[in-house]
Parts: sequence; C-alpha cells; structure tokens
Amino acid sequence: MTSIGGAGMVDWNLAVATATRLVRPGPEISREEAREVVAELRRHAKAAEEHVRSFTRMIPEGTEPEDTPVLVVDRAGWIRANVAGFRELLRPLLEKMEERRGGGTGGAVLGAVGSKVTGVEVGMLLSFLASRVLGQYETFAPATRDLPASADGGGRLLLVAPNIVHVERELEVDPHDFRLWVALHEETHRTQFTAVPWLRDHLQGEIQSFLDETDVDPMTVLERLREAAQSLAGGRPEGEEGEDGGRSLVEIVQTPAQREILGRLTAVMSLLEGHADYVMDGVGPEVVSSVGEIREKFQQRRARGASRLDQALRKLLGLDAKLRQYRDGERFVRAVVDEVGMDGFNRVWTSPNTLPTKAEIAKPEDWIARVHRKAES
Repeated sequence: MTSIGGAGMVDWNLAVATATRLVRPGPEISREEAREVVAELRRHAKAAEEHVRSFTRMIPEGTEPEDTPVLVVDRAGWIRANVAGFRELLRPLLEKMEERRGGGTGGAVLGAVGSKVTGVEVGMLLSFLASRVLGQYETFAPATRDLPASADGGGRLLLVAPNIVHVERELEVDPHDFRLWVALHEETHRTQFTAVPWLRDHLQGEIQSFLDETDVDPMTVLERLREAAQSLAGGRPEGEEGEDGGRSLVEIVQTPAQREILGRLTAVMSLLEGHADYVMDGVGPEVVSSVGEIREKFQQRRARGASRLDQALRKLLGLDAKLRQYRDGERFVRAVVDEVGMDGFNRVWTSPNTLPTKAEIAKPEDWIARVHRKAES
C-alpha cells in the first residue's frame, strides 16, 4: 500500500496510521454491550432489505440482486476501507501526477514535500471524517484481507457502530429505533446499486472523467490549494474576495470542463442521498415507532453543526454541499412520487438519460415533463 506509480505520491500506510492514531475515541461501552450493538446492527441490516425492496419496488419480486457484504466496523475499520477505495479510485490521477513530477520547479516542490507528508495530510482528514460517518455503501470497494467486497470487486455496506452509539446517545432517542433507521438509509443505497446494474459504471465513468480533466501541474494544484486555504481562513486582502470566496476546496480545484461533470455528479448524488432519506422516512412509521422524533432531532443536529473548526473543515471538504444534497434530493423524490407515484418515479433508473439534471433536481416538474410527458406523447 505504500506507493502508487513509481516513487509514490501518497504513503497510504502512513495515512492509515495517522488517521487511526488521531481519530477520537469512541463512546465508553462495555464489551458485552458492544457485542449486542454489533449483533443488532446486523439483524437490522438484514431486516432493512425486505422493507426497502417492498417500499421502493426497485427489485421485482422473486428476483435475487447481486449480493454485497454488510460489515459492522469501528472507526479504524472505516478508515482502512476508505483508504483502499481511495487508492483504487485515484490511481489514474496520481499516476499522471507522478509522471509530471519528474522535472521542473513543480516536481521539485512536490518531491520535497514527499509522499509521507501527503500521507499525513490525508490521514488527518480521514481522522476528522471517521468519527462522523454513521454508515456508507462503498461503491468502489476492492476486497482486502480484512474487508471483503462483492464478487465483481466493488460494493459493500459499512455500519460504523461507535458513531451510531455516539449519536443515539447525543440525541437521546430510542437506540433500537435509531439503529434500524440508519440501516434503512444505508440499505437503500445498497439497493440502488444492486438493482440498477449500469449505475456503478456510470458513476465511475463520470468520476474518472472529472479526474482526467484535472490540471495535474503540481504548482497549479498547490496554488489552488493555497487560495482555498486563504479563502477559508479569511486571509485574502480586503476587496480581493473574488468569485472563489464562498467555494469549497472541491469547487476551486477544477477546470471549466470539470464544472460540467461536477454538475452531473451533484445531480446524481442528490438523487441517491435524497432517495435514501425519503425511503428511510417512508418505511419508518411502520417499523420505527419514534421516527418522527428521530428525524426532527437529527435534522436539528445536521443544521447545527459543531465547533468553528468543525464548520471550517466541513466547508473546506464540501460537506455543506452534501447536506444540501440530502435536502434538495429528498424534495425532488417526494415531489415526483406525489405526482406520478413510485413506479413513475422509478423511471429515473431506466438509463443515464433518465437521471435528473442539476436544474431538474431544483424543478422536479421539468424532469416529469421530459421523462413522462415525452414518453406519453
């Protein structure tokens, strides 16, 4: 895991070691209670399968979708899984950057910084995220010795037990209801990718196109990172806010072509996240008796954020945009289902051409007119 492309741009082993060393400790819990939590999360994940399939009608009755493993992990397990995924997804980009690093001033700068420093930086960001993720469907998940994946080399569902326990205690909600509620959200993501065979390849193609368009000149990347840091810290001289003042790091480090791709990716992610939120709340009243209380408290927690540092990091990493994806996507799904029913909404999974655009996420009636009215005319 130490290198990618020749000498290596990122020391991935060091990233894992740094993140696991810096990540906050989980909530205090006895060994017996920990075993009970893990067992219950596994039961809920299994039960959630049938609830989600019945509600979404995405998988025809009697059809067995591709099987993907469900793993209940701690924070260190989540870190290891995501490092493995990052290595796979970023490999082409890092190999290009490695080739460009060979000579010139930019190459000398990155050579001096070195893969170990980059590994530490990646580890620091992962340590921040590892205590915040409740669950995750890993779409691009190469199997490792400790972390199995689906047979085709991608796909597994992670439930991060200490984070789930932490949040249920913080919100003071029924722990059994909260664990099932989380499992419903993550199971919806698993259903999306197992029931729609083309979705994974489409998403991977869009991401790779985004990475292929990246300006891999090391000095340019460093300059944009510096601008992002100055913008975040308010370090620009007065009157020089410019158009990047309110952007996240992800938005600043991109070319015009990438903006088009990012718009399509944003629409897809808004759809997937909003659909998962809609399903977890739609199934909830029948199987999660306190779903109303859970949703209200969880929404307040999302909106509230945490410390100033936490808010700054959320902005830098683009996590605020992810929160908007939940909200905007859920509104899109609800509006479409209200208008054309669940089967009408499920036309969204027909092909990449029936996915909503970013503009259609904001105006669901335009998607309905394009996909339904055109098909009926």
